[in-house]
Amino acid sequence: MLDSLKMILEIQELDMKMIQLMHLKRQRQKELNQIHSNKNSLTERVSGKEAEILELKKLIRLAEGDHTEILAKIKKLESQQNAIKKVDEYNAITHEISAADRERLTKEQRLSDFYDKLAAEEDVLNSLNENLATASESSLVLEGEIHDSIRQINDEGRVLKEERDALVNKADPDVFKIYERLLSNKKDRVVVPLENRCCSGCHIMLTAQHENLVRRGERLVFCEHCSRIHYWQESKAIEDTVVATKQRRRRSTKV
Repeated sequence: MLDSLKMILEIQELDMKMIQLMHLKRQRQKELNQIHSNKNSLTERVSGKEAEILELKKLIRLAEGDHTEILAKIKKLESQQNAIKKVDEYNAITHEISAADRERLTKEQRLSDFYDKLAAEEDVLNSLNENLATASESSLVLEGEIHDSIRQINDEGRVLKEERDALVNKADPDVFKIYERLLSNKKDRVVVPLENRCCSGCHIMLTAQHENLVRRGERLVFCEHCSRIHYWQESKAIEDTVVATKQRRRRSTKV
């Protein structure tokens, strides 16, 4: 295997850890956004319900005013009726009083409906406020845990980047440039071993000639299907690398 690939393999291991951290950070941020979204949704529902109740109270005040007016009208008609001597005038006012009384009943029923609706809406508002208070209280702990987790991820990421930067300074710049371009496209391992003449990246079988080129390790050999860089995994050149250690662990675990 090319000596220049040894350093790239070490860098790749750090990059895979950093990619995992980025995925984890995005997931944690997504959880945090969902918490905020839930609280905002409850807050909006509370505000909406408060606006509905305020409008309902305005309607109730208007209805109460109408009810007061009809009561005053009935009282005035009854007072007039008591002062009338003629039968036909008396009967006419009686009809007016009857009509006004029917109107009073209608207004009282409407007012009663408003009161019932107000009581129901206030119950809903109380329930929403309780839910919002509970959500806000319970989310405080969860938000704190998520923020702590994100801080730990950022700290670990900084350490990994420092290690990576140190390795990059030692790496072959031309090979590293190729590696970075491939990594940018695939966001996954781009320097992979051949396994039974098969690319361990795209898992497509390759030719014997391709395998021989990889075995020789004289130059970079790219997969003709996925463009990943291949290396020969049994090469002694990687025995002391992090990659080799990981491979030995996987084999011992299987046994």
